[in-house]
Amino acid sequence: MKEIANFLFEVGMLQKTPRTGFQFLGSGRESVAEHVLRTIFVGYVLSKLEPAVDKSKVLQMCLFHDLSEARTGDMNYVNKKYVTVDEEKAVRELAETLSFGDDITSIVSEFNEKKTRESLIAQDADQLSLILQLKECGDLGNKYSKEWIDFAIKRLLTDTARKLAGVIIETDSSDWWFKDKSDWWVNGNNK
Repeated sequence: MKEIANFLFEVGMLQKTPRTGFQFLGSGRESVAEHVLRTIFVGYVLSKLEPAVDKSKVLQMCLFHDLSEARTGDMNYVNKKYVTVDEEKAVRELAETLSFGDDITSIVSEFNEKKTRESLIAQDADQLSLILQLKECGDLGNKYSKEWIDFAIKRLLTDTARKLAGVIIETDSSDWWFKDKSDWWVNGNNK
């Protein structure tokens, strides 16, 4: 149980680990944990749109895909030009003391190999999570977010994800809560 407690404390580091690419974008911010949370939701949606996949495996890949960053930190594309991170070692050392560590190692490996349908969907969930964040930044005026979105779209691996990305781009990020411009916004009542 002690190793499980240590694992859960380590997972908490993801809340404190910033996604570092936003420093180059100039706006936006999120922790790795925030990114993972949205990635899980996107993975769930994509797995519902792709009924022949193992939904549990997609969700596990979304959950664990950035787990190593509790040890390595988040390396953005500029960092990766100059720094080599041993993600495999980080995952192996994290997992070796856990009774379920082989599950984590296997899931992360499958995600990184990009050979199964589930791994392609989880990879797309990761990119769509970024696209959603970038769209929010763009809707708030960041002129660079469109170019970043264009590159993220090129990384998408499934038709379903590309279709969803097209709708995301066309949708105002505030539409879900601000589309009803009724009298409620003036008077604050539900009638």
